[in-house]
Amino acid sequence: MDDTEWDRIAAWRDERMGEDGDLWHRAIIDPVLLEVVGPVRGLRVLDLACGNGYLARRFAREGAARSVGVDGSAKTIAIARAREAADPRGVRFDRSDSSDLRQFPDGTFDLVVANMALMDIADAAGTVREVARLLDDGGRFVFSIGHPCFDTDRDSVWVVERELRDTGLSEARVWRKVSGYREEGAKPIPWHVSESVTMTTTSYRRTLSGYARLLRDAGLAITRLEEPAPRPEAIEKSVQGPFMVEIPLHLVVEAARSAPPPSGLSAVRAREGRRARSASRRSGRSRGRGSPRSGSARRRRGSGSVGRGSTSGS
Repeated sequence: MDDTEWDRIAAWRDERMGEDGDLWHRAIIDPVLLEVVGPVRGLRVLDLACGNGYLARRFAREGAARSVGVDGSAKTIAIARAREAADPRGVRFDRSDSSDLRQFPDGTFDLVVANMALMDIADAAGTVREVARLLDDGGRFVFSIGHPCFDTDRDSVWVVERELRDTGLSEARVWRKVSGYREEGAKPIPWHVSESVTMTTTSYRRTLSGYARLLRDAGLAITRLEEPAPRPEAIEKSVQGPFMVEIPLHLVVEAARSAPPPSGLSAVRAREGRRARSASRRSGRSRGRGSPRSGSARRRRGSGSVGRGSTSGS
């Protein structure tokens, strides 16, 4: 496991994030993410790619039955453990590859959260499969990412225009210019650590449909999508804050366990079952309105009830 990219900026990220998140997390991303997460009291929660662990510790403070954070960066985990030691909350922090969490048995968690991380993980498919394995029945995966449609790294920029009129310049109009949306693959992301130092990490561009396929293939179904809008603090303090009132740069997704599509012998049996139910329904209709019906009329639908902000901090 080589996470030297993230090791190099671990201390800088910790200083920015603190215990409440940096401006973009605190005033744009986290409020919506936490709204989707909902109450965690009594839940077993995994904070995937946890960074300095501020969310995992928050979940512990809010009554999670178990709160665990994992991250691939050794220096980042060391920082998270140091924060936990200074103010113990009973949170466990592991250095682990997100696509290989074999230390946890199947169904270990009720909730997995990944905050602004999935787009920075090379083996996203393996990671999502591990998440699905770790979720207990009714478990949920809640994650935030850069918006695949509007935040395509260096291939997306803001354009601000003013219409020139005889009476003077009109109010500015903001546009989001995007190119290369379908160009999936690794991309370098700059982090402006100081006025004179810029470091890079690797991100992995994926389309919106690409993320949907990752979830589907792992047996997870999307149950909620949210596009965070900036809170007043972000509008006031970030140059991009007012622009994001119109165009979102982040996406929050909730997914729940679903039955995998049948294949092989299971598919044959499923088709036979559908044919039998169809024949039964036809038979029921022939008996008249008052006759009892079998099949779908008696079935009930089941329901299934988890990073990165601005690189410049502006």
